[in-house]
Amino acid sequence: MTSSTKHPTKPPMKTAEEALAHLLAQATAVDQIELLDTADALGRVLAQDMLSQVDVPPMDNTQMDGYAVRTADVNRAGVSLKVSQRIPAGHLGQALEPGTIARIFTGATIPEGADAIVMQEVCEVDGDMVTIQEIPESGQWIRRQGEDLKAGHVCLSKGKLLRAQELGVLASAGYAKLPVFRKLKVAAFFTGDELTLPGQPLKPGSIYNSNRDTLLACIRSLGCEATDLGIVPDTLEATRDALIRASDGHDLIITSGGVSVGEEDHIKPAVTAEGRLDMWQIAIKPGKPLAFGAVKKQHPQTAEASETWFMGLPGNPVSSFVTFLLFVRPFIAKLQGRKKFATPTMSIRADFDWVKPDRRNEFLRVRMNDKGGLDLFPNQSSGVLTSASWADGLVDNPASQVIKKGDFVKYMPFSGML
Repeated sequence: MTSSTKHPTKPPMKTAEEALAHLLAQATAVDQIELLDTADALGRVLAQDMLSQVDVPPMDNTQMDGYAVRTADVNRAGVSLKVSQRIPAGHLGQALEPGTIARIFTGATIPEGADAIVMQEVCEVDGDMVTIQEIPESGQWIRRQGEDLKAGHVCLSKGKLLRAQELGVLASAGYAKLPVFRKLKVAAFFTGDELTLPGQPLKPGSIYNSNRDTLLACIRSLGCEATDLGIVPDTLEATRDALIRASDGHDLIITSGGVSVGEEDHIKPAVTAEGRLDMWQIAIKPGKPLAFGAVKKQHPQTAEASETWFMGLPGNPVSSFVTFLLFVRPFIAKLQGRKKFATPTMSIRADFDWVKPDRRNEFLRVRMNDKGGLDLFPNQSSGVLTSASWADGLVDNPASQVIKKGDFVKYMPFSGML
């Protein structure tokens, strides 16, 4: 009689889509609101729908320098009419008398009776007489009152990330102050006795810590307050202490390294001791290990806010960077209150061959070329961070998918993520 030892079956690896869906299902936006000067609100998220306080533009006005006319008076090319008035921007003219035209400048209010603007380039001037060489159409070169924004209508919606152009829209709508969600507060620390901070001498067997500067910059680029807790020694006690310190006063804790199952990987037991943790193997390359959970706050302000979210990233530089973009970035965006947090993608031609694909979903570092296609960085190792600096985006390549020159692939530009 023979006996056999049964080993526990490893759970199947999650797809990137499954992992992201789980993360986003957990995230709830912060609810504290601040009122900021419009000039100080860059990179923040609107906390309520904004109704325009005025029509934009507030009156019919001209798009360019020229002459305000009645189209009924210009029924053929070569008509000559007398200039009856001059209307600069910021001044109101008189009603336009039939058979006359008004000299008018960009932004000025259209005088009553005029129904078109004739560009000065198609006119010949002789004293106060102007010959018009083109027949105008009614409404040409006129910006109508409220064609951009209508008073009382929504000009920007709650959850909108405020870029320069959004601040301009809100300023044109009459807002000097804006209600925005408070900034997200994110703490980060880094594990690994081999890590040394730049500027310090390298000991035998050590490397400079690139993840610290990469991840802190990623966090700040998303408009968060970033707290650097430094390099934490590879011990369970030190890791638990770092988690305890990071839990209070922060919405999210991010770590890199220590998320595998080796004897020197202390993230799993530390987070489990101080809160709760899921350890995932994700079917992506670079990447794969990702830890997600929460750490109990030592001094919670409310029962609802008794935990601080936790995300543990792999230690390899490119793996850490890519998993931040794929998972941490949209998670943070939802916590911030943004309505749109999906990673932007576009279909672009590959100008390279990829003939030995991995069994996992790959994220290849690529760069747009001057022919409208994508070039591939030659070394796709997870330790080659220069590939991320050289690249301007990633190709989301499905598992086992061969790429031939001329194929169209799913391109994810960095500009849409950071």
